[in-house]
Amino acid sequence: MPTLASYLTDPRPAVRLRAVMAAGTTPSTDELDVLVGQCAVEPDLQVREMLTWALVRLPADLVVPRLLDELDRPEAQARSQALHTLSKIRDGSVYPQVARLLGDVDPGVARTAWRAAVLLASEEAKPALARTLAVQLGHGDAETRLALSRALAGLGPDIASPVLAAAADHRNPDVREHAAETARLLGDPDAGSALASARARREVALGRTRSAKG
Repeated sequence: MPTLASYLTDPRPAVRLRAVMAAGTTPSTDELDVLVGQCAVEPDLQVREMLTWALVRLPADLVVPRLLDELDRPEAQARSQALHTLSKIRDGSVYPQVARLLGDVDPGVARTAWRAAVLLASEEAKPALARTLAVQLGHGDAETRLALSRALAGLGPDIASPVLAAAADHRNPDVREHAAETARLLGDPDAGSALASARARREVALGRTRSAKG
C-alpha cells in the first residue's frame, strides 16, 4: 500500500497535494518527519502551503522543536518554510530563535524571518525588533524593500514611527526614500501595490532588472 512518503515522490503536484491534504485531514504524529522533510524540497508553492496546514494540525509540542531544528539547515527553503510554519503556530517562545535569522544570508529567508518575527515578538521585544529591521532600510531589491516596509508597518505606528522618523534624516538618500515609502504604507495599508509598481518602474528605468539588461 502506498505511503505518504511514496506519494510525495510523485512528479505530479496534484498527487502530492492530495497526499498532504489527506495527511492533514487525519493527522498522525508518525508522519511528522516526512512532512517536515518535504518542506525542504517541495517545489510547488500550493503544496508547501498545504504542508504548513498539515503540520499546524499536529501537536505543537512535537512540531515546534522539529521546526526549530530546520532553522539550522543549510538549505534556504528548509529555513524559510520552517519560519513560515512557526509563524502560523504562533508560539511566542520561539521568537529568539526566529530573530537569529533576521539577517540571514538568503534574502528570501530574511524576508520570511521578518514576517514571522513581527507575528511572534512580544510587546516588550517589538521596539528592539523595529530598530533591527530599520538597519535594512534602503537595501535590497523591490521585493525585499516592500517586505521590509510591510514588516515595519506590521509593528504598528507606535513602534515603527520613531525609527522611521530617525531614518528620514539619514545621510543616505536610499534610506530616506525607503523610510518615506514605509511611512506611507504605515498610514495606508493599501499603498503596498502602488509602492511595488513605482519601485519596479524606477528599477527598470535605472537598468536594474533583467528586462532592462536584455
